[in-house]
Amino acid sequence: MKATTLLGAAAAVALSVVLAAPAQAKEWTKVVIATEGAYAPYNMVRPDGKLDGYEIELAANLCGRIKLECTFIATDWNGVIPGLLAGKYDAIMDGMNITPKRLEVIDFSLPYTQSPTTFAVMKNSPLATFPDTGKRVSLDDKAAVDAVIKDLAPALKGHVIGVQVSTIQADMLNTYFKGIADIRTYGKTEEHDLDLQAGRIDLVVASTNYFVSTLSKPGGDQMTLVGPLFRGGLLGQGAAIGLRKGDTELKAMFDKAIAEAKADGSMQALAIKWFKSDVTPQ
Repeated sequence: MKATTLLGAAAAVALSVVLAAPAQAKEWTKVVIATEGAYAPYNMVRPDGKLDGYEIELAANLCGRIKLECTFIATDWNGVIPGLLAGKYDAIMDGMNITPKRLEVIDFSLPYTQSPTTFAVMKNSPLATFPDTGKRVSLDDKAAVDAVIKDLAPALKGHVIGVQVSTIQADMLNTYFKGIADIRTYGKTEEHDLDLQAGRIDLVVASTNYFVSTLSKPGGDQMTLVGPLFRGGLLGQGAAIGLRKGDTELKAMFDKAIAEAKADGSMQALAIKWFKSDVTPQ
């Protein structure tokens, strides 16, 4: 009995030592990055089937700096975080903003872009004279938000707004505009743009960075941006690389590369190439 007890105690101690031992740092050499391939100019699929866009070029720059072999795979936006948590890939680069809600389940690198959220309508729409166009509004300022909603509510009443599902823009609409307008969700931003152009919905909402590409396309050139420029609050702190919470070494590597790319102007140059302006976080 004593021998058995001692063996059991030793095993318990050994197990406690193993459990208490610090986990060894993972040495990263290869990383698989998920993207949507349908969120230009952040990411898109070229006619030859290859991925292209700001994030694709930025990833090549970042991975080269930290000696990582990085490959991209295209995946649906709606399942991109569950796929990361399931280990299907190691990182997400898909114009994903850092938000308190997302930080509950994943981690993020330093941000690499920042842009406000706004509405778009067709140029010939009665809504082209939408209130408060160009006005900067922080969702952290309740008084300012209340005043803007009061301005916008009469214009939005009875209209249909399109938005991509599971986005910060969808969260914004459901938080501040539910019951004022009819909110229709889409799997891809391109889908709500097509419905707007076909007259099936009245407005769409997305980041101004996204609209840079949309408004330059056939059909998109008949759209115009209207309404306030929303920032802060549930819209987050800028787009960044999504990572699993335990992958601290990988986060440190990407943070280092992002800081270097911003310091030497590489990130700004890519932003101007793809967004026509410097959208790097200040």
